[in-house]
Amino acid sequence: MASILTKPELQAILEFTIPLARKAGALILEGSEAIRASGAMDEKKNSVDLVTEYDVRVEELVKRELSAQYPSFKFIGEESYAAGARTILTDEPTFCVDPIDGTTNFIHGFPAVCISIGLISGQRPVLGVIYNPFLDQLYSAVKGDGAFLAQGGRTPARLPLAKPRLLPSLSQGLLGIEWGSDRSADMVNHKGESFKRLAGNPAEGVVGGRMAHSLRSLGSAALNFGMVAQGGLDLYWEIGCWPWDICAGSIIAQEAGCLVAGSHNDPLDNDVNQAILEGRKYIVIRAIGDSETEKGVDAQKRLIKDFYETVDDFEPK
Repeated sequence: MASILTKPELQAILEFTIPLARKAGALILEGSEAIRASGAMDEKKNSVDLVTEYDVRVEELVKRELSAQYPSFKFIGEESYAAGARTILTDEPTFCVDPIDGTTNFIHGFPAVCISIGLISGQRPVLGVIYNPFLDQLYSAVKGDGAFLAQGGRTPARLPLAKPRLLPSLSQGLLGIEWGSDRSADMVNHKGESFKRLAGNPAEGVVGGRMAHSLRSLGSAALNFGMVAQGGLDLYWEIGCWPWDICAGSIIAQEAGCLVAGSHNDPLDNDVNQAILEGRKYIVIRAIGDSETEKGVDAQKRLIKDFYETVDDFEPK
């Protein structure tokens, strides 16, 4: 296959990847059952060992089958990266995989856990599959062909699930946020102050408060992207993730009419290039309908700018 993949090639890869994601999902469920059976949920070392075991097993399964079917494609995976493997992103097709996104949920049996399989071509995501086996939710997208959600055996539904609504301001928004794994004082202070301003009432003493409808944490970057794509969340912001956390989700979101961007200083051009993928600062806002006075894309950009004026900017560890 050429380095720039055609639509028929991408569709063929999608048809291969979806059953693979479901196969990986079955292994994730097996791991969840193993954690429950071990009684290790309150024994941190044992539960972490089981998570690592199934993280590795799922990634090995996915990498083995993808490599057999597409031997010339490169591979970036969370566990491979943790083990020291480094893949330099080029124009060549590259799979980008998070074997178990939502590991804390996985330990606790909270059903927001998924396998995330993205494909990068020309240094940009062009295909994404996210599968949550606990809820049998499968998000998928190929560049230029729209995004879909299949759930419970029903016919896949195009995303967003409803006609894009207006979003006049952040105060009408349901916003996705995460604490992340870094709980250092500096990180917690930055995020805590940011969350306070997003949720707080300026009329009752919260300086710079936006008084959003509420804040939500699913505990999975990939599923947060999926929820924005379907329209259940209005916006999701994260600092500290990695490319495998957001690769599949970004193309699913883009194909659902979302705007995906990086840090405060990055352009709002919806171009998820290498700098955005590897920047570890991400924001995605749902599709917004046109009003009489403002195009939806202009509303997306305005709200992201307002959001970034509200929250702290800081460097992840």
